[in-house]
Amino acid sequence: MGLTLTYDTGQTPLDEDEKDGLLITNINTQGQLDELEQRNIEDAMLWIMKRRKPKDAKDILNEAFIKQVHVKMFGKVWKWAGTFRNSNKNLGVDKYQIGISLRTLLDDCNFRIANHTFPEDEIAIRFKHTIVSIHCFPNGNGRHSRLMADIIAEKLFDKEVFSWGSKALIKPGVARKAYLDALHEADKGNYQPLVMFARS
Repeated sequence: MGLTLTYDTGQTPLDEDEKDGLLITNINTQGQLDELEQRNIEDAMLWIMKRRKPKDAKDILNEAFIKQVHVKMFGKVWKWAGTFRNSNKNLGVDKYQIGISLRTLLDDCNFRIANHTFPEDEIAIRFKHTIVSIHCFPNGNGRHSRLMADIIAEKLFDKEVFSWGSKALIKPGVARKAYLDALHEADKGNYQPLVMFARS
């Protein structure tokens, strides 16, 4: 494929076989790809907005729904949307540990919700932080994790979705740096900067 992709700090490069999963063959630039993905993500957000509030947290916090959200976000762009990655990346758990790591996260999050272990925003942000560190999919994990946090906030807690610094976070800039700094703090167990950034 003739598409050359550039990656900023914190972004995961695609393998050549993953690049071959591009469904639209006339994409030649990073900008065209970003625009195509953004349109697909906007469609996914509309789909989520129309969904009813679930009767139980487990209706959202399950592997099938996690994959479905990724398909809704990227399924018009990539063949592998909603499929766990089959290669190891610059971050994330080993590819063979994705399923079990995700099940542990889902169980933990369901427990935290049922037992009010943390404030609601922190539960959503902890979920976001852990699922992106698992890195379930070949690409789009950061965007997927933020949308999952929004879904948890809105559909499970009846709260406003997060603003995420009110900026696009896939491009370099002040907002992305603040976001990455907050993620690094969360890596050390300090979630408050990421919670604050998500609501800024």
